[in-house]
Amino acid sequence: MSERRWRLWAAVIALCGWSGLILEIILVTLRLHGLTPALWRLSIYFTILSNLTTAIVFTGIARGSVKLRHPLLLAGLALTMALVGAVFELMLRRVVHPTGWRLVTNALLHDAVPLLTVAAWLFLAEKGRLRARDPWLIAIFPVVYLGYALLRGATGGFYPYPFIDPGRIGWAGVSAYVVTISALFLLFGHLMVLLDRRLGRRASPPGPAA
Repeated sequence: MSERRWRLWAAVIALCGWSGLILEIILVTLRLHGLTPALWRLSIYFTILSNLTTAIVFTGIARGSVKLRHPLLLAGLALTMALVGAVFELMLRRVVHPTGWRLVTNALLHDAVPLLTVAAWLFLAEKGRLRARDPWLIAIFPVVYLGYALLRGATGGFYPYPFIDPGRIGWAGVSAYVVTISALFLLFGHLMVLLDRRLGRRASPPGPAA
């Protein structure tokens, strides 16, 4: 894939990410009557933090950074954004009913950016570089986020998602959801490693004939 196409794809992802984030900030600022409370509230959401990270990285790639195209970083973003899209589709879409401009932010942050990020890893990233331990490294971000969200919820009384709210489903319910999501995250991470190796072998030139 040419450098120009790489940067164009990254620019599209960055544009979708920043557009969704800025629009979400505006909407929450209007609802909470202030930018500071809006930023504080949004900073507890995994969707916001993941999209922010993705937008920053792909902005750098669009500006020509080669270091940010590291296979592990791109795989981590793809797996994390896939988690964002999957959790929303399977667990939240039926209980969230956005209207107006929130339809736009949901489409950008839960659909467009996850799909485009996964596609960037699948079609653009260098293959054959992932290791078996990499899914565990990628999982550090969701695990740290979980601790952060639970701490914020315990001290502030607001949990961003119903499946990590012990007041709704109890700690046993939270534990069950966390274990299930973590297991699926690692499973798909290892499947990604296997796919990466297979695609890497296909991309490698054949050795010299004996």
